[in-house]
Amino acid sequence: MNPPPFSDADARWVADKAAAVVANVARAVVGKEQVTELLLVALLSDGHVLIEDVPGIGKTTLAKALARSLGLSFSRIQFTPDLLPSDVTGINFFNQRTQAFEFRPGPVMSQIVLADEINRATPRTQSALLEAMQERQVTVDRDTYPLPRPFLVLATQNPIELEGTFPLPEAQLDRFLMQVSLGYPSEAQENDLLLRYQQADPLPTLQPVLSAEELLAMQAAVRGVHVEESVRGYLVRVVRATRERPSVELGVSPRGTLALFRACQALAAVRGRAFVIPDDVKALAPYVLTHRIHISPQVRLRGRTPQEVVAQIAAEVPAPVAA
Repeated sequence: MNPPPFSDADARWVADKAAAVVANVARAVVGKEQVTELLLVALLSDGHVLIEDVPGIGKTTLAKALARSLGLSFSRIQFTPDLLPSDVTGINFFNQRTQAFEFRPGPVMSQIVLADEINRATPRTQSALLEAMQERQVTVDRDTYPLPRPFLVLATQNPIELEGTFPLPEAQLDRFLMQVSLGYPSEAQENDLLLRYQQADPLPTLQPVLSAEELLAMQAAVRGVHVEESVRGYLVRVVRATRERPSVELGVSPRGTLALFRACQALAAVRGRAFVIPDDVKALAPYVLTHRIHISPQVRLRGRTPQEVVAQIAAEVPAPVAA
């Protein structure tokens, strides 16, 4: 069944709500409006985000500020080598008072879950997130429990300190809609940060500007954003080009094609349009496709990054031009 058409009025509604969330988050997180917009795109696409950056950049603050702005439940899981899968999903324990087993939910049973330093946990524990991310449920002792909606996993990993870490397998990387990086603030932004935090932390004062019900309605609405046939063909050609490049050993899977399609619909709505344009594809391709490809060692030795390869592919594939 096709979703209802997405009108210009719907686009203005989504854009106004998104702008309010970005402005609210900016009260606690300075200079990261673009990243906040990408997180909203992930939420509207019902996807998850991998944040790869050094410590102290503001990843946890950003996750908390987003949860507060949306009025969603939040939990943080610090991944360590001794973390067990049951520490993530929850356990069944025997209640001596009732003489029956009861389910004690784990931290993954929240609407926004921050999986901090996910690559420090063992593959067994990392895999505990796979069912939650893909199926929106957890299974404990053959019992299945649905996760709250909306549901977003924000996973972080440190790209510098790699001793004692377990790289994420391709199957799990492919479950993340996009990979982003916050980066260091500019000099002006860092000065603004000091002034803003001089008296008190503004994070606890943030109030919701969007409800979970409104967010779910927006998720359903953006599925109706129009993608013209030529734009859809351009998107497919960009993805297929990652499989045909000699410099790319592993190209993007069809799941990545669908992820880019959904993300482009959400980005168009967030920016106040009822239709997708080629620039949406070019803007999102480095975030949605980069972590899904493997470039050859020779290309890495020449100093090129996967982000640069994907950006070049999106630029070289001929884009449709409006008549």
